Amino acid sequence: MEALKRYCLALDLKKDPALIAEYEAHHRAVWPEIKQSIRDSGIRHMEIFRVENRLFMIMEVSPEFSFSKKAAADAQNTKVQEWEELMWKYQQALPTAQPGEKWMLMESIFSI
Repeated sequence: MEALKRYCLALDLKKDPALIAEYEAHHRAVWPEIKQSIRDSGIRHMEIFRVENRLFMIMEVSPEFSFSKKAAADAQNTKVQEWEELMWKYQQALPTAQPGEKWMLMESIFSI
């Protein structure tokens, strides 16, 4: 069995209940091409949680996964680009994000 690595990331949604409801509806029916791009990158499991307008993503990835390879593949995938553009209608960067940065990697501070 391959050893999986876990990453946790955060992002905010715009504070608008109608937009949040639309965002959740999109995630109940994620396009098949998006699911395939996630799997193809080495992500074995992904979950997104929400509290108010804060999103929290957990990814479990295989050893071959890398953020840079995923970004390069996504840049060449027109369906992923279309999805990302649509999602940006609902999302907003965290206050400390760099320009163009969306999901921010979180640091683990406790484990038992």
